[in-house]
Amino acid sequence: MEKLGVYDVVVVGAGLAGLMAAIHAAQRGVSVLVVSKSHPVRSHTAAAEGGIAAWIPGASDPRDSWLQHAYDTVKGGDFLVDQHAAEILAREAYPTIMLLERWGVLFTRDEEGRIARRPFGGHRYPRTRFVEDKTGMAIMHVVYEQALRLGIDMLDEVFALDVVVWQGRVYGVVAVDLREARPLYIQAKAVVLAAGGAGMIYKHTTNNYFNTGDGYAMALRAGAALKDMEFIQFHPTALYPTDILITEAARGEGGHLINAKGERFMARYAPQWMELAPRDVVARAIATEILEGRGFEGGYVLLDLTHLGEERIRERLPTVREAARRYAGVDPAKEPIPVRPAQHYMMGGVDVDIDGHSPDVTGLFAAGETACISVHGANRLGSNSLLEAAVFGKRAGLAAASYALGRGSGEPPAEAVREPVERLYSLLRRERSGVELGEARRELREVMWVKVGLFREEKGLAEAVSRLTDLYKRVLDGIVVPSRGRGWYDLALAYETLNMVTVGLVVARAALERRESRGAHYRLDYPKRDDENYLKHSLVRLRGDSLEVGWRKVEVRRWEPGERAY
Repeated sequence: MEKLGVYDVVVVGAGLAGLMAAIHAAQRGVSVLVVSKSHPVRSHTAAAEGGIAAWIPGASDPRDSWLQHAYDTVKGGDFLVDQHAAEILAREAYPTIMLLERWGVLFTRDEEGRIARRPFGGHRYPRTRFVEDKTGMAIMHVVYEQALRLGIDMLDEVFALDVVVWQGRVYGVVAVDLREARPLYIQAKAVVLAAGGAGMIYKHTTNNYFNTGDGYAMALRAGAALKDMEFIQFHPTALYPTDILITEAARGEGGHLINAKGERFMARYAPQWMELAPRDVVARAIATEILEGRGFEGGYVLLDLTHLGEERIRERLPTVREAARRYAGVDPAKEPIPVRPAQHYMMGGVDVDIDGHSPDVTGLFAAGETACISVHGANRLGSNSLLEAAVFGKRAGLAAASYALGRGSGEPPAEAVREPVERLYSLLRRERSGVELGEARRELREVMWVKVGLFREEKGLAEAVSRLTDLYKRVLDGIVVPSRGRGWYDLALAYETLNMVTVGLVVARAALERRESRGAHYRLDYPKRDDENYLKHSLVRLRGDSLEVGWRKVEVRRWEPGERAY
């Protein structure tokens, strides 16, 4: 195995959270390397369309404030949010927008020249800032330029396998160069995991193919806990039948949801907020309309934008229009868009503090969707994810740099470095007697969609845990990868599959243990929220070959849990 070099901080993932961590760590004067499966501007951040939430003095509703934003976040997360973290998120939003603008993000302006805002679900006042419906892409290009300006080292198309940990302390990362077919050891004092989510564990998802839960699985194997993994966000409006995201901005601009009877049905589920209720409410409403026979054949409803007019759609929603025309054959200026719910976001992640540091593994940090701080609780408000990635990516980078500056260098034992590569090879040793890669992924994604989806109950969750436990063992026994002459890429697919099944099992197990309904976790057999027993975070750890579930109380500071009505 080639030792690539020695760095103070290695960042795994090149999305917004990863690059913000890298930039702010580098500005502290430490050496930084970013390792990513994809080029930065192809990261999943670029798919974030609708905007980034922020209260801005002089450019907001006069009744709004950063504190109102924090409260909306806590309520939207069904009071599972750690309130100090939500306050940091909301308070840092304004300086974050100003920083991005100084770097060159061209936010859309209103008629008076101020940074424009649009309504988003669960936000009491319009505070989502945007660049048409290409906000993530616009931000990523600018942030990537800043990383290049600082001369930060980057390795794209390199797959991080695992964090090297010895006696509870980080020593670097083992990775595979997918182009040159070589395993790499990168020594580091601190590692920041910012590898995105795990949408590919579900049959229907808005995520790209890179989102296979690598950061979660790496952290779990390193000895860290995963927190609140049962909370999966299903976006209400994925384009039927491709599941391409139709941004919430379409509803923020005034879109209506219509069933097969021509009814604007959200009046039944959220009579005050209608289409701008939080995503879990809207997604379950759409699913209910379909399940009760008021959807269209095939399983979808319609998102009607025609009343907005062609000019507004062209100015504010050009990506939505292009996607609808290209992949569904409809022009939203003239006819409604077919939509259905699909997996979109992981509210849970690596258990870390407000500086992104794991309490379990010294020198291990996480940010973005890979982390759970927790600012999203049981349900993320739209446009809070880009904000979280920027705010807490920065904090994780600064904290990792401070940690690295105070730590001496050291070499781990050789076996700690070899273990991830040996695990990789072991997946393929039983070349023709193991589970076939495509079969493993299909089984996982079907089980997760049917048994651990929008509606859950004890029997289905128990069956999911049983089936995924068996699948996990079969994957460890060996994966058959159809050879296409792609060498190390085939190995990477096998390791991704191990990560996906690992994360799916964690989600199912945590969902089984939480016997209440809260936010996106909806139990048919326990339809009420249970603050007495479950106002606490789930914590899943890997103990040998088994998963152990524990709990930690939610931090309540300003706002006692109340009714979550819209």
